[in-house]
Amino acid sequence: MRVQLQPCYLLHRRPFRDNSELLDVFSMEYGRLGLVARGLSRRRRGGPLGAVLQSFRPLLLSFTGKGELLTLTGAEPGGELPPLHGDALLSAFYLSELLLRLLQRFEVQPAIFTAYGAAIADLSDLADVGDARDGLEPALRRFEFRLLEELGYGVDLSSEASQGAPIRAAANYSLVPDHGLREIGVGARPSNDSFSGAQIIAIADGHFDGVNGVAAKRMVRTLLHPHLGATPLRSRSMFETSREPSVRIQEEAEVGNR
Repeated sequence: MRVQLQPCYLLHRRPFRDNSELLDVFSMEYGRLGLVARGLSRRRRGGPLGAVLQSFRPLLLSFTGKGELLTLTGAEPGGELPPLHGDALLSAFYLSELLLRLLQRFEVQPAIFTAYGAAIADLSDLADVGDARDGLEPALRRFEFRLLEELGYGVDLSSEASQGAPIRAAANYSLVPDHGLREIGVGARPSNDSFSGAQIIAIADGHFDGVNGVAAKRMVRTLLHPHLGATPLRSRSMFETSREPSVRIQEEAEVGNR
């Protein structure tokens, strides 16, 4: 295999032997790839190769080889985005960690590639906003639901799974991953996998603000949990520890008040 200037994003990098690194990248036409980057400090056209290899920036990578681990032969910037920092940076780490955990090597997913690029662009636009959290959450939810849909892990939010009846705003439903939504009694105790019909309808319409946004986050976590394994996401832990206690209390109260 010999590939020239393939659109990619760098998901993860780590040291490998002398002056080399192992890269985990997500490419448009070849999916997630493992690359060996050698001689990162050597001067090349446009400066050291290592300086070009930045996470959360569009890249054009050239590589060659066969098998599971390929060799990077060149890298150029694929576009310019404002640098990420704060919550936007933590959110981008989270998106990349999802791809690392859920995508197999050489699994071609052009729709997910496009969605990831759009999400990173959204996070970049929000990076310099004073209080960007309200904008970050919808960006994350849009990507997560698209990721679930493309990987076949999503559920139908328009109808109840057992009978196929349309979701009713006044009813309550339990979410069963890999199955769908089941209507439950009005008196059932609220839980992390139960939702009102009004919330489900709003989420299906892409409304991720306020109470609906909190419900959407719970729904995504319920759907992702069976596929992420037992090891907690490092990025999620980093994000949670950076949040104000009042934000966590608000989410916990939303579950208890339904």
